[in-house]
Amino acid sequence: MDDDVVFVETAARLHFGVLDLRGSLGRWFGGIGTAAPAPTLLLSAQRADTLEVDGPDADRAAAFAARLLAAFGIRAGARLCVHRTLPRHAGLGSGTQLALAVARALAELHRLPTDVPALARAVGRARRSAIGTWTFAGGGLVVEGGRRAADRTDGVGPLVARLPFPPAWRCVLAVPTATASISGPAEEAAFAQLPAPSEREVEHVAHLVLSALLPALVDGDLETFGSALTSIQSMNGRWFAPVQGGMFAPGPGEELAHRMNDWGAAGVGQSSWGPAVYGVVDGEPAGARLAERVRGLLGDRGAVYEGPFRAGGARVWRAAHS
Repeated sequence: MDDDVVFVETAARLHFGVLDLRGSLGRWFGGIGTAAPAPTLLLSAQRADTLEVDGPDADRAAAFAARLLAAFGIRAGARLCVHRTLPRHAGLGSGTQLALAVARALAELHRLPTDVPALARAVGRARRSAIGTWTFAGGGLVVEGGRRAADRTDGVGPLVARLPFPPAWRCVLAVPTATASISGPAEEAAFAQLPAPSEREVEHVAHLVLSALLPALVDGDLETFGSALTSIQSMNGRWFAPVQGGMFAPGPGEELAHRMNDWGAAGVGQSSWGPAVYGVVDGEPAGARLAERVRGLLGDRGAVYEGPFRAGGARVWRAAHS
């Protein structure tokens, strides 16, 4: 058992929208989101005396591993191999998914607690959005309540709701090859520059989530769900326009979002800062048709993924060392 190799596979996350940039009720941010059908990140880990990491994004993976081991006072190491990564700075939460995959693999190896929020705190994630943390933990659409405004610790925004998607619904995700989106220190600076939205707009987003988006998901009412999602995205787009350059990040993603709407997607949006954009349709044939049209427009300037929304979180399994 000690010689087993632990594998962790986790999907890109889609950030559907922020709930509150005002913080007037004592919580900042919060949000809604889900895991994408694809792409996925895959890594493996096995016991070793020292920390060894190879594969794409090895330096970042090594930093997360060192942080996790230090947080739990583990003196032993591990041999980590990153088999495939998620596109960086594309709005897909690649850093959080890599951090949590590394943390979960090491927790399995060293028999540490595998509570996902605890792992996120140990590797320094979820400081603003907890969507990626909760999509790692489980499937469906998630709503997280945001950080306490007075909280100076590494707390994780609480999971408020998790609802499954109807199996027939399909997500088409386009990830253009474009200039890297805002992240890291630049993201911190961007949030500092944003003007606070009006209280009425923040209340309207909450109303859309509670009275349209979530009930429509339970009822399997894609038209209402899509309309609410698009409205939330439009309002968020206006909030972020001063630093983003428009309702969508300028570039191919902006055109693709508009085209997916024209081509029949019930709901469209941009994930986080983009350039990744998505559309939601009903049924496998509709998903395939929309994906084909998006690929035709995007060409070799990016990648397109299509499939049902994920019913579960990260996959973790063991295999005998060969």
